[in-house]
Amino acid sequence: MTNTLRQFKADDAPALASLTVDAIRTIGAQAYSPEQVEVWSMGHITAERFVARAEVGHQIYVIADESDAPVAYALLEPDGHLDMLYCSPTHAGRGLAGQLLMHAEGHARTLGVAMLYTEASELARPAFERAGYRIIRRRDFKLRGVMIHNYAMEKPLN
Repeated sequence: MTNTLRQFKADDAPALASLTVDAIRTIGAQAYSPEQVEVWSMGHITAERFVARAEVGHQIYVIADESDAPVAYALLEPDGHLDMLYCSPTHAGRGLAGQLLMHAEGHARTLGVAMLYTEASELARPAFERAGYRIIRRRDFKLRGVMIHNYAMEKPLN
């Protein structure tokens, strides 16, 4: 199976929204309660947000399968915030997150970004740690009235 890392195309948006919700509901359920998974996934159901993010200069890197269908993606903001990193449950555990993180880091370096930072889920945290990010703190917060957590992480690029 051959995968290709490429830039986001507007027609990827519905597939990315679906992939995100599927990943949250399938993979997220391994570390979060059903109630937490539901409120988390609710924020990722619209495809239009991907197009809007790309239009304002956020970089969306897509790994696509041999039919050019997205199977993983990452979203990097110009200031070094890695806002999203998701992989299809059928492609998880194949090193795709690491490829995306390495690619985002390379792009951030060309922009002169000094620090990458993110808020990683319990399940994404190991991929970020393997890529050299360190935990700053655990973040416990309410999302749509439900307590949930993630990890503030960062990676200096100097």
